[in-house]
Amino acid sequence: MNYKSIGRFIAQILAVEALFLLPALVLSLVYKEPAATRAYLMTLAIVLVLAGLLYLATRGAKANIYEKEGLVCVGLSWILMSITGSLPFFLSKEIPSLVDAVFETASGFTTTGSSILTNIEALDKSLLYWRSFTHWLGGMGVLVFLLAIIPGSEGHSGFTLHLLRAESPGPSVGKLVPQMRKTARILYLIYIAITALDILFLLFGGMPVFDAFCIAFGTAGTGGFAVTNAGLGGYSPYIQVVTTVFMLLFGVNFSLYYLLLRKDFKSVRKDQELRFYLLTVLGAAVIFIISIFPMYREAGKTAGDVVRDSFFQVGAIITTTGFATADFNLWPTIAKAVIIFLTIIGASAGSTGGGMKCARALLTGKTLSRNVRCMMKPNRVIPVRMNGRVVSEDVLRNLHTYLIAYALIHIVSFFIVCLDGFDLTTSFTAVLTCSNNVGPGLGMVGPTGNFSQFSILSKLVLIFDMLAGRLEIFPMLVLLSPDTWSRK
Repeated sequence: MNYKSIGRFIAQILAVEALFLLPALVLSLVYKEPAATRAYLMTLAIVLVLAGLLYLATRGAKANIYEKEGLVCVGLSWILMSITGSLPFFLSKEIPSLVDAVFETASGFTTTGSSILTNIEALDKSLLYWRSFTHWLGGMGVLVFLLAIIPGSEGHSGFTLHLLRAESPGPSVGKLVPQMRKTARILYLIYIAITALDILFLLFGGMPVFDAFCIAFGTAGTGGFAVTNAGLGGYSPYIQVVTTVFMLLFGVNFSLYYLLLRKDFKSVRKDQELRFYLLTVLGAAVIFIISIFPMYREAGKTAGDVVRDSFFQVGAIITTTGFATADFNLWPTIAKAVIIFLTIIGASAGSTGGGMKCARALLTGKTLSRNVRCMMKPNRVIPVRMNGRVVSEDVLRNLHTYLIAYALIHIVSFFIVCLDGFDLTTSFTAVLTCSNNVGPGLGMVGPTGNFSQFSILSKLVLIFDMLAGRLEIFPMLVLLSPDTWSRK
């Protein structure tokens, strides 16, 4: 284990976090929030001292990071970012409990959007900004950002590839261009461009500047933190439609946007995951429209309200953004079942969304079909194909390992959360929504509820679930494995 290289990289991550805390500090001065200002200054001091000490302690580190070190770098970095990023909330006493502050921050960085806050509008403006900005920073990945900006030799492509694989969502990570650092830069430039476009559309609809930036950060990172107690339901239909469109855009594999820029429309049109994603959105929206139309009609709402709320909630759940314009806790059972299905499936691989990913769902179905056919003709070799290319058995083996770990984490977490004594729906969907980085669940953790009533143990478990879900499970499991730290 190359401890020095790991320490050096974590020092760089902390330095990046300190850099992004500066705009929040400036906002606290602009809005005259002395408690928040002190908290930001103290947080910056703590983070920079930690980064400096790590940097001094890791002098002479060699950049020979392999897969194990890459996974450890990612896991430790996200844990430390969640802890240090929670300090402004805790030190300002806006969130007096450290566990609650870490829960809120981990929910932000992992783009989950689950919250312990009962009155969002009581939070200082600068803290609301930092809370939403953690979504944007965590959406594409802090390590991807670092790879995009830090100088380094392209000869260390193995170093960058291991880190990118460990943090990027989906079954596998490929290169858009031969150099991994250029790939990271391309991803972030696309990310910034679409975010800026979202902000412009929101401003055009009359949304206040502060709200537009925060909502766009939550949409881009598919996080879902709102800045008002009414959530997105308090804004105009135009704002809701714009947010629906951009949520769905951020749920698409960013590699496809690169192909569009290269005018490779044929590859985009034939992409099987994109087709599956769009068909799932359309099918779920139709089910929502049919199931909720009678209750909306009784409430005196129009057909436009039905269609708008249906597509909004499909976009919010499948992309794991978690915004809400309606209390879907009150929707019919079939609609709730679809919400659970969308929570599990999630967005596309290579997007900023969470969940199992559409690519994994497709590969699972294709593998099942292949195995059934092989049972009927044991000597026949049937490869699994995605977009016309054969999927390697290594990718399929990793998929099976992921599914097993995914199921076991949900089962163990569910039993622990059940110790709090809440109803089955609340306990089950609390775990499901945190591990898939969605935000709201059903029952007490629905769109009008929160996670404040859970015990400290349950909150710690849910924090682990959020981190495991965002990091595709393996970095967190590697940290827990004794073999990782063994000197043998």
